[in-house]
Amino acid sequence: MYKERASRFPGAVVWVNAPVGDGRVLPDGCMDLLWHEERLLVAGPDTRAYVTGTGGGEWVGLRFYPGTAPPVLGVPAHELVDRRVELSDLWPAAEVARLRDRVGRAADPAAALEEIALERALPPDPSLWWLVEVLDTGRSVAAAAGELGLGARQLQRRSRAAFGYGPKTLARVLRMQRALALARAGVPLAETAVRAGYADQPHLSRDVRELAGLPLTGLLGG
Repeated sequence: MYKERASRFPGAVVWVNAPVGDGRVLPDGCMDLLWHEERLLVAGPDTRAYVTGTGGGEWVGLRFYPGTAPPVLGVPAHELVDRRVELSDLWPAAEVARLRDRVGRAADPAAALEEIALERALPPDPSLWWLVEVLDTGRSVAAAAGELGLGARQLQRRSRAAFGYGPKTLARVLRMQRALALARAGVPLAETAVRAGYADQPHLSRDVRELAGLPLTGLLGG
């Protein structure tokens, strides 16, 4: 069973999940700090669906707003694309061992993950936060870059460090998430395609299959 709530860390969400079968984590532009079976892990930004194993006990996570995890982790996002790594691969092993003990003793592991992130929090880059919001409205990358006063190469470099990939891939991921939200709310697929920013319904279907690894109807059925 999956549950989530807003986090004290700006823009983030804390969640708990006890899967009973294979799961499918879809690209969303986010990164997560994870607690599972006495281990601290990091989920990097995905460019394709990540299929989890069967069962395996409870997972607890802190899902960062796009672009806000790298300053906390001290690693550019592009180094973690499509990866799940031990936190000890990024931070000193002795420090991670202390944090493992701390989370393991906590009455609420999710709150403990929040505290770890808050202790390392840095002020978010407002231009990157703004970029996510603009792209999530369906506006073009060129328009966003122009308003930010950045050249294409500079925007690409900053986006890879913050999100793991360039702004066009981020816009594509955000568009898929918009479409899924509309479709799950009962909006007809042809209308969903238009409102989410696709050329037509076949375009929506192709893009979802490429990013999620399943046809749209399969995701909705799940």
